[in-house]
Amino acid sequence: MTELELEQENKAIAKEYKELLKISYQTLSVEDKKIIRKAFDVAVDAHKDQRRKSGEAYIFHPIAVAKIVASEIGLGATAIAAALMHDVVEDSEYTVEDIERMFNPRIAKLVEGLTKISKVIPDQEISMQAENFRKMLLTLNDDVRVILIKLADRLHNMQTMSSMVPYKQAKIASETLYIYAPLAHRLGLYNIKTQLEDLGLKYTEPEVYQEILSKMKESKQEQEAYIEQIANVLKQSLAEEKIEYTLKGRPKSIYSIRRKMLVQGVTFDEVYDKYALRIVYKSTPHDEKFLAWKIYSIVTDHYRPSPSRLRDWISSPKSTGYEALHITVMGPKGRWVEIQVRSERMDEIAEKGYAAHYKYKQGSSEENTLDAWLNLLREALENASSNAVDFVEDFKLNLYAKEIYIFTPKGEIKSLPKGATALDFAFSIHSEIGVKTRGTRVNGKLVPLNHELKSGDQVEVITSVNQKPNAQWLDFVTTSRAKTKIKNVLNENTKKIAEDGKEILARKLRHLKLALNENTVNDLVNFFKLKTSLDLFYKVGIGSIDNQQLKDFASQKSNTLINFFKNKIKRSPSVAPEEIQKNELTKNYDLLVFGVNQDKLNYKLSNCCNPIPGDEVFGFLTINDGIKVHRKDCPNAISMQSNYAYRIIPAKWIDSTQEEFKAILYITGMDILGLTNELTRVISNVMTVNIQSISLSTEAGIFKGQVSVIVPNNTVLIDLISKIKNVDGIDKVTRVYKD
Repeated sequence: MTELELEQENKAIAKEYKELLKISYQTLSVEDKKIIRKAFDVAVDAHKDQRRKSGEAYIFHPIAVAKIVASEIGLGATAIAAALMHDVVEDSEYTVEDIERMFNPRIAKLVEGLTKISKVIPDQEISMQAENFRKMLLTLNDDVRVILIKLADRLHNMQTMSSMVPYKQAKIASETLYIYAPLAHRLGLYNIKTQLEDLGLKYTEPEVYQEILSKMKESKQEQEAYIEQIANVLKQSLAEEKIEYTLKGRPKSIYSIRRKMLVQGVTFDEVYDKYALRIVYKSTPHDEKFLAWKIYSIVTDHYRPSPSRLRDWISSPKSTGYEALHITVMGPKGRWVEIQVRSERMDEIAEKGYAAHYKYKQGSSEENTLDAWLNLLREALENASSNAVDFVEDFKLNLYAKEIYIFTPKGEIKSLPKGATALDFAFSIHSEIGVKTRGTRVNGKLVPLNHELKSGDQVEVITSVNQKPNAQWLDFVTTSRAKTKIKNVLNENTKKIAEDGKEILARKLRHLKLALNENTVNDLVNFFKLKTSLDLFYKVGIGSIDNQQLKDFASQKSNTLINFFKNKIKRSPSVAPEEIQKNELTKNYDLLVFGVNQDKLNYKLSNCCNPIPGDEVFGFLTINDGIKVHRKDCPNAISMQSNYAYRIIPAKWIDSTQEEFKAILYITGMDILGLTNELTRVISNVMTVNIQSISLSTEAGIFKGQVSVIVPNNTVLIDLISKIKNVDGIDKVTRVYKD
């Protein structure tokens, strides 16, 4: 770098630092500014020789993370200083002890927590990201701000990912959608969640992202004019009632539009509420609720509301702390519009989440309100010893869930995820009550344990000291807390039975002149197609492996030649691609090439998404089944790319001229005379398409049909769908994954 370039870069760094102090959500004291300045100096020194992939000085990254922590998450000087130094211990000679000596134990603890997350020992048997995430959650026991800073770090990395190679972009974006966006949502950081989701979509499905973005730009002017039309109607009435407020038009995020298109099976133009109107009003704490309903009354004087879509999170706030009134009304031109009503306090909590909570609690500080936030997530750590991927899946169950509100017999209110059962409620009161649950009453009536609860239900739990959970209970619950406790109790029972089973097995093997040693146990596990020795001993203990089966094993073991060949056949295929067993789908030629070198390998097509030639696909290296090929928009793709990125193999089709594939189409429309005949004729007229099966039904003027066709490739399928859509009366044609 020339001296001039260096001087310009230093000016840019100084400018970013000044902006950091200016945009802080908290009021910074002179002492706070000294701590932040000192942390900035340490970070500049530690990263002085480092550059990012884009070529810019590395120090810009920690400053950007600190800016997100200061303004978007709204934390104070302690967290800002830790954010500035989050990579210092990992990337330089500085130690945690140095940080503690130079600053204070709190800042040192945060930096240590952030460093721990980065130093995960690689293990190819588990997902690095799942293990990483679990370690991050375990730092909750120290300080939730570690996670908040980590979210800021992830957001800035997502914002500056353009210089990375595409496969790395896809991996990091998948992790973000899988873990970090839902976590930001759970912590009430809606702005950050939205940015993470949109950026995640930008790198996992770039074409889809760009298409929605360009359509939103095209319709932006029209949407803004529409919102302005509604706002103008409301302004006069709000002014007459002397309500102080601000009106904001808010476009829906690209990710949420994409999700609606997928879930509802609609096009971009059919997503009706791409924009929402937000009314943020000034209020004293005493009048907040009264004013919210007053505004509701004003809105519904002008526009007809949809009662089924009223969301009252003021009377019953979400467990994230979110409070608002959401009203969906029929606006001009017969279009539904969502109007969100929030006080200034509620709006700050919605934007800042955690940080705004303690600001609005009298005499409260950032330090002493951490406990309430820790409790929100601590339950998920109860089973921290389980497999990392299972742990993340269980945790996500609670992250994604919408909430319902249930009353105890005494009238206390409990929030549970939507879909929770009566047994989940029992475990939510206390684990010991859960395991002793004999029955449940909902609104005074006796109901099954798997009865799904609805908001407003009053639930009574009937317990018995003799009651014990059984394996079926796992199907009766949805919350991770209940599942974890049931598994723990079942595991204890299983271990006791397995101990008895081991003694029984040793005795029975002695009669067959066999010793109970490691080799025999391994052979028995393979012979009975089990997973572990615990499974074997348990099955013997409950009597599901009998004497005759053990005799069959003994006679098979005595024939070493047969045994040798059986083991040969059973052996799992090596992960080396050239040794993966050939399967019936590949015939004598290759339809797919894998990896950078376009290697021709053997593969199987996955059943979960039924890829056909022309689909965008990737390979996934399984443990026992070789390479499985999935569509890039497979429902399991994000999970696989996030948890097992090291097993993903890039793949693309190179030949699809000699193979035929099955595709299933779901067709809906109006029941018009002769529609069935016309539909069959159109499909039959496409020379390269054969109908495998067809199922049609009509009800009250609505036509529904499912057609399985055999096609040579994706191009032919797209052409066929287009022709079916042109049939008079047909409304929608969608490709489905399974029969």
